[in-house]
Amino acid sequence: MPVIHHTIPIFVAIATTASALAAQTPTPVVVEYVIPRAGNFPHDPAVGADGIVWYTDQTNSYIGRLDPATGKITDYATPTPESGPHGITVAPDGSVWYTAQRTGLLGRVNPKDGSIDEFDLPYETRNPHTPIAHQGKIWYTDANNNTYGRLDPASGKVDFWTIPTPNTRPYGLFAAPDESVWIAQLGTNQLSRVDPASGALREYPLPNPAARPRRLTITADGTVWYTDYARGYLGALNPATGNVREWPSPGGKDSGPYGISTGTDGRIWYDEARTGDMVAFDPKTSKMTVVPIPTAGAIVRHMVTDGARGRLWLALSGTGRIGEIDLGKPR
Repeated sequence: MPVIHHTIPIFVAIATTASALAAQTPTPVVVEYVIPRAGNFPHDPAVGADGIVWYTDQTNSYIGRLDPATGKITDYATPTPESGPHGITVAPDGSVWYTAQRTGLLGRVNPKDGSIDEFDLPYETRNPHTPIAHQGKIWYTDANNNTYGRLDPASGKVDFWTIPTPNTRPYGLFAAPDESVWIAQLGTNQLSRVDPASGALREYPLPNPAARPRRLTITADGTVWYTDYARGYLGALNPATGNVREWPSPGGKDSGPYGISTGTDGRIWYDEARTGDMVAFDPKTSKMTVVPIPTAGAIVRHMVTDGARGRLWLALSGTGRIGEIDLGKPR
């Protein structure tokens, strides 16, 4: 049974404060929505075409639903207890998919009634991490087993592949404009491009051996942007040439760049896990703008852009909150 939480008074108070601040400064601010369920741990967010925000509560094993228009939060228990929902994504048909990392499952939530179907994964991909919906399939990484996989929801068939380089920890996952799938390999200094038809993988080494790409986003021109968690850098790969550019993060080498997304304001947004700051990077000027997260201790492991509404959504892990940044109308 779903549990509905009415959080409108909290939302209105926070949103009013944020709006007042936004009127005084051109720098965007982070609006916070408090998740009522005790002991919650929001890991990843996702947003649907209707603007509804979904998130995984990894600790309590719930899938949450936030309606930004009302501030109402509804959450649904995963059918398998303590499954540890990790990543989450919304498919084009509106279905919500998540990775049950502790139990080797993919879950599909029906957004109309919150009912959940589960799909078993092969033993070799028993710790699913990040999912994306792409070409009618659900792709995912398994950072623990050096594998990545693809589920066909229509048949239930799962194909999986092992990355040739050992211990690469395939982590972040993103689909490019040319339909290829890209993986950030946290255990080494590599990004990988996957052919979605065959599953074949090509590795792109990054120049610095100490680089450790964690999450990525891809802009319309095909540039692959990534967070270098180990070195405190933002990086950009041109797949056509193999050329890599990088910029030091404002928080320094130990800032821990983590979640990343392309904003509707033309900037690349990412967070510094160890400073509690969001950073907006302008590719045209290389200017970096720091936007503090109001509640201390937040780590944004993943973020997602609502392109239709100009909103950036953040899972504020460690604080029991979901964050929103108003980026304005798309440029």
